[in-house]
Amino acid sequence: MPKVVDHDQRRVDLVEATWRIIARHGIEGATMRDIAAEAGFANGALKPYFPTKDDLLTFAFDHVFNQTNERMEKSTAGHTGLAALRAFCHEILPLDDTRIQEARIVIPFWQKALTDPSKATLNEESMRQWRSRLHEHLREARAAGDIHTTAPDADIVGHLMTVVLGAQITAVLSPAEHSPARLITQLEGYLRVLATGD
Repeated sequence: MPKVVDHDQRRVDLVEATWRIIARHGIEGATMRDIAAEAGFANGALKPYFPTKDDLLTFAFDHVFNQTNERMEKSTAGHTGLAALRAFCHEILPLDDTRIQEARIVIPFWQKALTDPSKATLNEESMRQWRSRLHEHLREARAAGDIHTTAPDADIVGHLMTVVLGAQITAVLSPAEHSPARLITQLEGYLRVLATGD
């Protein structure tokens, strides 16, 4: 009987192999041959799934985004307002090896998105979803009396997006100065400002 191939799982295996190769060699040093070998596949086996490295990078970004969203759903379950806002941000911040590896995928994707309209559109749609969720948590927090700042919600969401997305870059480039503990402290400092209005 022919072996049944789980194509979705194979794509995920290739993405995870891509993370490991990029972590070791960077995006420019990550060849399709190396990725295939890392995943335990013959080089030609990648073509039906990802004809080019750009196709693989796009899928990897989408996979990271969906994986982050799944964590957000779990971590915010049972929470509202400021507690949900905090949990939401923690899932984007590079606080462990998994999230740091995700940042290593996202950074080269952003670089490609500067000149590739389809990648730019995918990124903007993804970020729009996150901004919408942040607005929702802020509305809950204000309704509960957890936030006292007069700053507009749009400014707060913009600030939080800058913090969490910027942290993905700084934590990869200079991890000693941007440890998980320090990133959490920085986020908590801003959340205190929102809560107290100072």
